[in-house]
Amino acid sequence: MDLILYEAQRQGRISFYMTSYGEEAYIGSAAGLSSEDIVFGQYRESGVLLYRGFTMDEFMNQCYSNELDYGKGRQMPVHYGSTKHNFHTISSPLGTQIPHAAGAAYTLKMEGKKNCVMCYFGDGAASEGDFHAALNMAATMKCPVIFFCRNNGFAISTPTSDQYRGDGIASRGIGYGIDTIRVDGNDVWAVYNATKEARRLATEEHRPVLIEAMTYRIGHHSTSDDSSAYRSKKEVEDWERTDNPLVRMRKYLENKGWWNGEKEKSFRSDIRIKLLKSFTNAEKAKKPAVKEMFEDVYDQLTPNLIEQKAELEGILKKYPEYYPSIKNHAQN
Repeated sequence: MDLILYEAQRQGRISFYMTSYGEEAYIGSAAGLSSEDIVFGQYRESGVLLYRGFTMDEFMNQCYSNELDYGKGRQMPVHYGSTKHNFHTISSPLGTQIPHAAGAAYTLKMEGKKNCVMCYFGDGAASEGDFHAALNMAATMKCPVIFFCRNNGFAISTPTSDQYRGDGIASRGIGYGIDTIRVDGNDVWAVYNATKEARRLATEEHRPVLIEAMTYRIGHHSTSDDSSAYRSKKEVEDWERTDNPLVRMRKYLENKGWWNGEKEKSFRSDIRIKLLKSFTNAEKAKKPAVKEMFEDVYDQLTPNLIEQKAELEGILKKYPEYYPSIKNHAQN
């Protein structure tokens, strides 16, 4: 899916994309949670939604911002959200989900529910003030929340050596009095076991937990980034060859006799066909009606939104030749 949608962006078919290359083992954390646990993601956690049953069609519809997109085309691609899967909509501003997660966990505690909140973020987001406020709140209020930091070595183009002088992110959790563990973020089983124990502490003892998963971002930060400007090609190739989570997982399965080259080839062929079918359907689907831009926030449109809506409708009527794809949706 990452490969197909990354190439689609390069072809100008979608506006933006972010891959999970090199960090895929985080999906082990999805297996360590209950489906009723609440998730606040950053933007590389599509695997969590995948694990919970989010379909290829749903992924593609969101990235194409079509009329079937749950966000009705009002979010950038890869900013997924699903009420059904207890996955809060991803937000672009860095770190804003971290204090939200602490607050949501406090709500679960006050309601007496035996669930926890999982909050994902990168090492760069841990440099934001929101990170510190959230950890302190979670510690003092004993919130059932797991803070999952993907330390992939870079905050966009800034390496961790320029971000901090301390020993990574884990030491910060200890400083706030939070149970903390650092795991091999490229080992799906280590991530799974760490998450499973963290969930036990959070739900049974109301103890927040910080997990620092040490990994490496093999791909560019996003389609707006060229990582060759700040790291060598050899460095990336070495990581991809020696510590790739997918390669490690495949070798584990092969050693157990559960997988082989033939199954790998067959699976890749089958999944590609399914992905391209969803991709094609999403690309052909209509865009949301223009009126969707003004709905779902207020029960009744505010005066400024009424004015903006009327102004937009006037522009569409005046210059229909510039908006052929949405002309017929203006009043729908």
